[in-house]
Amino acid sequence: MGNTTSVTGPDFSLGIARSEIPTHGVLSGHVQGTAVLLAMVDGEIHAVSGSCTHYGAPLGEGLRVGDDIRCPWHHACFSLRTGQAIHAPAFSPLQCWMVETIGEMIFVRGTANPVHTPAPVAIATPQKIVIVGGGAAGFACAQRLRERGYAGRLTLLSADTSPPVDRPNLCKDYLAGSAPEEWIPLQPAAFYHEQRIELHLDCEIGHLDCAAHQVSTHTGMTFDYDALLLATGAEPNRLPGFDFPNVFTLRTLDDSRKLIAGLHAAKTVAIIGAGFIGLEAAGALRSRGLDVHVITPEALPLARIVGDVLAADLLKRHRTQGVVFHLDCKPHHFDGQTLTLSNADTLAVDAVLIGVGVKPRTALAISSGLIVDNGIRVDAQLRTSAPDVYAAGDVASYPHAGTHVRVEHWVHAQRQGQCVADGMLGDVSTFAVPPFFWTHHYGIDLRYVGHGRGWNRVEIDGDPATDDCLVRYFKDAVLVAAASIGRDRDLLEIEAQLATRE
Repeated sequence: MGNTTSVTGPDFSLGIARSEIPTHGVLSGHVQGTAVLLAMVDGEIHAVSGSCTHYGAPLGEGLRVGDDIRCPWHHACFSLRTGQAIHAPAFSPLQCWMVETIGEMIFVRGTANPVHTPAPVAIATPQKIVIVGGGAAGFACAQRLRERGYAGRLTLLSADTSPPVDRPNLCKDYLAGSAPEEWIPLQPAAFYHEQRIELHLDCEIGHLDCAAHQVSTHTGMTFDYDALLLATGAEPNRLPGFDFPNVFTLRTLDDSRKLIAGLHAAKTVAIIGAGFIGLEAAGALRSRGLDVHVITPEALPLARIVGDVLAADLLKRHRTQGVVFHLDCKPHHFDGQTLTLSNADTLAVDAVLIGVGVKPRTALAISSGLIVDNGIRVDAQLRTSAPDVYAAGDVASYPHAGTHVRVEHWVHAQRQGQCVADGMLGDVSTFAVPPFFWTHHYGIDLRYVGHGRGWNRVEIDGDPATDDCLVRYFKDAVLVAAASIGRDRDLLEIEAQLATRE
């Protein structure tokens, strides 16, 4: 999936002077046309692939932190020693290369099989682990458990009808029709069999008995657990009076398939809501040649998240592409063909996409007696109020800066799932990772890192109109978040700075 990194720098197979390899950074080059990085780690030279295994980003443009290299596009993290993928959204390791030293010259001769020794697994690990939820957090937890050598029974119960998918793509390239469906699964079906992950699809959990350590499905299946992860995610908010066949939401692969099928003969689409998903969908549907109307109660969409300057830039980009905005108004009535707005305007539309946010799926947690407050309440290790039960992803409310927060970002959910897996195996650590997300609009990517809610001051370096800017968000004198267009390395450095304070 994704692109291949362009080849730059010297051909390492021809040799490079040891003195040219930086002590703290990386040196980008190639081996006969394949991108490779060289790095000096504790006096030893290591060579790994120069392309991120997530979407093919050039890792040489990323940031080295200690022994790790961080991807400039989506902030995946890899070991420079072993190539292992340490943090999502990448799960596959980098290819390692053989390094030969002759005098003061370094040669990279060919690929090598890295020696990866999983971190020790505690003796008293759970023998049966059940994961409820087949989204970002659930998949990442299951994958991490097997990667770390967990050998017990592992069951993944998903309410979706498809195996775990790359959800961010559903409102981007896949919806636009430029990404084939084979790109969308996070892993092929054979992966779950090979990794001995018992995947149950279209599986709704009806009951959780924390005292008996047991979950039951609506169809009567029962699963015992020694450790349980609740990664039930969130569900789209609905609008009363919009129960028509041509009204859609966009959360799952099935949702995206239904929306695309429903647009077969459509010419005009209304999108209710101007959040990131709504705007990405607007861009994707414009690329299909549809007339797109966006209805939002805001005077300037996304301003409370990214500030006025970035918000105005995004609005201008969409208007330039022909998206029509109906600002400061709400939907009032829909009869299946005509959408009436609160300002009395009417729109004849063939389909409506509702994107007015989501709500955490907490019904199972509430019925089982877990503490729930804007999500399932967890501690710093993502443990719920019941023994051996964890929560992660969109549904989890976790401690941050003296309060509890719930974050609805794909990469954040994946990293929480990985943290839970480590905790289940005895490697207990505090989850203290700055949230990160990216959003794509007509050829530019806006990337955002940090807990941005509550900022009251903005500093802007550069101009978003030139695709080159860095925006810092402060709460009083404290930097809490940042966003960038074309400043990927700067954003990685800010992420590292924020991580030291989490």
